[in-house]
Amino acid sequence: MAAVAVTEPDYGSDVAGVKATATPTDGGWLINGVKTWCTFGARADALMLLARTNTDKSLTHKALTMFVVPKPRGEGHGFAFVQDAGVDGGAPGGGKMEGRAIDTIGYRGMHSYEIAFDNWFVSEANQVGGEQGLGKGFYYQMAGFENGRLQTAARAVGVMQAAYEDAHQYALDRVVFGQPIAEYQLTQAKLGRMVVLTQAARQFSYEVAKLMANGGGILEASMVKAYVCKAAEWVSREAMQIHGGFGYAEEYNVSRYFVDARVLSIFEGADETLCLKVIARRMLDAVK
Repeated sequence: MAAVAVTEPDYGSDVAGVKATATPTDGGWLINGVKTWCTFGARADALMLLARTNTDKSLTHKALTMFVVPKPRGEGHGFAFVQDAGVDGGAPGGGKMEGRAIDTIGYRGMHSYEIAFDNWFVSEANQVGGEQGLGKGFYYQMAGFENGRLQTAARAVGVMQAAYEDAHQYALDRVVFGQPIAEYQLTQAKLGRMVVLTQAARQFSYEVAKLMANGGGILEASMVKAYVCKAAEWVSREAMQIHGGFGYAEEYNVSRYFVDARVLSIFEGADETLCLKVIARRMLDAVK
């Protein structure tokens, strides 16, 4: 299992500004710095880590290089490893890697970690792209983000479908003023809008997947992520509303769908960043 180690405490959407460093040493590199929001960071066998290999600030994103950083598996909500001499292709020994889980209101099945590196050795063979890959890490990572945006949209569709199904069933079962709430026109209108948005989001995601499978869809990946993830927030909210007070109870799944949906428009590219920095910019460039 691999985890992505790109985001830092002070750098999220501004990937070009990351501060973690990789310094050359005999047989490889020494990693120093802190990464955060590393999903499955404890259980991962390797981290896909973006680090600065040139201290020239004028190079910005062109000073970033990608590394595959092997690590032991950790258990629980925290871990601390000390690197033995000779492991991982020639480590000098004494390097440290420490991580702690970040408590979140949702997505509790996939913990994210903050991970600190202190002279953690990674071999030359684990620097992605070899000599030609130096300074190309930003571009490698951006390509990965495009796929991540599509799969995040697909996850959002799953949340929407589950929220709709639960709301539909609850509307059939819940009796208010002598009849199931599904018999009321307002409930029917809510369910109708929910299923329309869910199906539109699903078909949009399928179409972008086809484009990407054929080598295109870069812009559309950002579009589908921005649209579907916001739609998931609305659909999950309506599902909670149909449940009334029970929608706010943890014993009902819709309460979980609501908080899970909320994060989808934040990670893998915040909604505002996608619309401003990716979608609008490329659309404007296309008409110049």
